[in-house]
Amino acid sequence: MSGPVKRQRKLRTFSAFGDVRRMPSEYEIVTHSQNWNTRAGKSSVFEQNPSSPGNLWFLTYREHSPLQADDWEGFRDPDKIAYRAYVNLQATAQTKLDGVMEMYADADETLPQHQVERLRSLLTPSRYLVHGFQQAEAYVGYIGPSSYVTSAAGYANADFLRRVTVVAYRTRALQIAHPGSGIGENERELWERHPAWQPARKAVERALVAYDWGEAFTSLNLVLAPTLDDLLLRQFGAVSRAAGDEQSWLLSGLLDADSRRRDRWSAALARYALDQRAANEKPLRKWIDRWSAMADEAVEALAPLLGRPAEEVVAQARAARESLHSGIFDAAR
Repeated sequence: MSGPVKRQRKLRTFSAFGDVRRMPSEYEIVTHSQNWNTRAGKSSVFEQNPSSPGNLWFLTYREHSPLQADDWEGFRDPDKIAYRAYVNLQATAQTKLDGVMEMYADADETLPQHQVERLRSLLTPSRYLVHGFQQAEAYVGYIGPSSYVTSAAGYANADFLRRVTVVAYRTRALQIAHPGSGIGENERELWERHPAWQPARKAVERALVAYDWGEAFTSLNLVLAPTLDDLLLRQFGAVSRAAGDEQSWLLSGLLDADSRRRDRWSAALARYALDQRAANEKPLRKWIDRWSAMADEAVEALAPLLGRPAEEVVAQARAARESLHSGIFDAAR
């Protein structure tokens, strides 16, 4: 005699998460399975011939990437940033940035000459580097294997754009305060020709053609951005404060909050990949080693513009990067 038939539970609006008994968070509801190019059951990404260039691109650089997981939809941003949360968070952050620039509106005129030179050669050309980071982050989001990755990368991309805007505003203010200094006029030439910037330019341009999604993510989020941000935000802020430029110190600290948030989800994604498949450690370490050499070379070249010994600058930037990596690999053991 057969037992009683188990009645199937009624489907709910969050049944896409499976047979779950808890209400998903707002972050999960608006993020889960939103990537049109990762929907289950599709024979190819685009509704075209499977051998079309677009389909072959995703097949080569995402589906066949050395970085693989059984279920990328299981990843979660530790900060649980969704659109509403991001807008509220950055509205508050932008109010603080605007307040700092308004408070120190006339302070640039009294800066010592060596700090003006530091700003001219290091801060104002950095918008080219950060814009390169923005483009690379946009690619990570576009080709990412789940909507949770795309969402996190999208907000990091917006953070980079905001930083470019802040540097541009600061450049114009310095140009007004110091006419004839070359600020606001020579940044592109410095970016393209100054020896100190060439290793960084080489690194970001190579990151832009790191087409494999796993390497694109690793090169930018796990190596180049954490390393160079330590120089361009933390160390630059410290030397600026010592030079009496509190505005640069405060702005750097506020922008660094975006970098720390990017580091958190990037480390969480790398840890998730290792939890999913232990074999992911090999490509991650290979890519980290490859890009760390370029990152260190970029920092060493920029160190003279900071006005500090190159070995100290490189050591601190490397330590910041390696601290991020230890939180990934040590936690996976």
